[in-house]
Parts: sequence; structure tokens; C-alpha cells
Amino acid sequence: MISDAQFQKEIDLIIANGLREDIGPGDYTSLACIPEESEGKAQLLVKQPGYIAGIDFARQLFHAVDPKINFVPLIEEGAYAEPGTSAFIVSGAHQSILRAERFVLNAMQRMSGIATKTRAYVAQLEGTHTQLLDTRKTTPGIRALEKWAVRIGGGSNHRFALYDAIMLKDNHIDFCGGMAKAIEQTKIYLKAHQLDLPIIVEARSLQEIEEILTQDGVTRILIDNFTMAQTKQALALINGRCQTESSGMINLDTIRGYALCGVDFVSCGAITHSVTNLDLSLKAVL
Repeated sequence: MISDAQFQKEIDLIIANGLREDIGPGDYTSLACIPEESEGKAQLLVKQPGYIAGIDFARQLFHAVDPKINFVPLIEEGAYAEPGTSAFIVSGAHQSILRAERFVLNAMQRMSGIATKTRAYVAQLEGTHTQLLDTRKTTPGIRALEKWAVRIGGGSNHRFALYDAIMLKDNHIDFCGGMAKAIEQTKIYLKAHQLDLPIIVEARSLQEIEEILTQDGVTRILIDNFTMAQTKQALALINGRCQTESSGMINLDTIRGYALCGVDFVSCGAITHSVTNLDLSLKAVL
């Protein structure tokens, strides 16, 4: 979908905005009681079992705060860790470490919670060819972090935003005046603007799937809120003519059943919008 360079630009924007939000004109607490020349170390301690995500983000963030900070990862990105594990050590100016502390923790706790939940969903797909996709049901302003965490957890990213893929959903189809017209107008628009984007079309019924199949140029049919029995019927209709994706009613209890129907992808908003942060702590090394 979006390029690595575009994705990194999003990360850079998150770092810049997060530091602006948290530091403002200055970390007055640290400035008041920590001498500027004071230096030392801190470590990230895992307090809850799970898959740790955001180590590279933490490195980028510390270096954005202070390029002189030395960052040493102690575990790999995405590794499983038990309580008491030290994920990384940073050394340098105490004031710099303290300026980055809360932002690092907020980001890594969130990312690790997402990676841990994603791992659980991906485990249910073992032995199938189905891939787990995230959605745009993300926290405004930090989408890149959450989608990064999904990848670290073993999932795959759906489109990043409204500009890197076409997704004709129910409201687009209804507002446009029907399935055939929506698909045709989309192809005309893409050609006129010289855009090479995948076309994903949501189907709410078997009848809509039949309508989609009368059109060419569709990359994937999104089989939305179908039961497993209906999904099997839909796949028989599609018969390999394009990619298939199940969405709606996907949770930890149902995901394997939908995968066993034979769809290429399952998408699930819960891996980003319904996540408990993993408990992590940044502690001084004395």
C-alpha cells in the first residue's frame, strides 16, 4: 500500500507532535531538580507477559529528543517477554531520558498490547492460507504506530488511509446509485487521474456478489457480515475470480471458522480498537 518512505514520514510526524504535546515550553519538573550535566541509565522493564512492540520506535524517539543518548536493545522487536525482562537500556542525560519517558511508555504499551492481541488472532489461522488484516479503526493521530504493531504481531496491513486503495462500501454504493454504477464510475475516475489502485468492493448479500461479478477490474470482494454458511456460498459463486475477504463477526472464537471457509483474508477492527495496553515501566538503573 503506502511506501516505506511514506510510512516513516508518518512516524516522524507522530514523534514531532507527541513531543510538542508533552514537553511544550519545557519539562519544568526535571529542569527544576535535575542538573543539566547529570547523566545515567534507565531500563524498560516488562511487568506483564506479552509480545513487546515499539523498540525501534523508542530508539527513534530517544534520538529525536537527544541524539547523544545511547540506546541498547536487549530483546528483539516482537519477542515474547515475561515480567522482569529488561527490553532495552538507555544512557545519557537524565533530563533527556525524562523528557522521553512518558511518550515512550504510552507508545510501547499501546503497541505491545496490539501486537499481543494480534498474535492470538494469527495463531488461530495456523494451517490455513488466510491472512489477518487490520482496518482503519485506529486511534486518530497514531495510526502508523498501531498498524506497525499489527505487523510486529504477525498480521498484515489493510489500506493505510483513504488514498492508497479504493474500497466501495455500502454508503458509497447507495450514494452513487447502485453497485454497477459505483464500480464503473470508479474505473473511469482512476483512468482519468492515472491512478493505479486496487478496487475492493463490499458485498452485503449473495445478490450483490453476483452484481460485482458482472464487472471486471475488481481486485477483491469484501464479504461483509455473512455467516460461515453464507460465506461458503459466496466463495462458490466467486470461484477464484478475485481475492476474497471476510469482515464483520470476526473475533477470536470465529476467525478460524471463517478462514476454513477458504477466504484469502479476514479483517478485524478489534486488534486495534479494543486493546488493553501491556504494562511496562521505565526505571532508573542506579
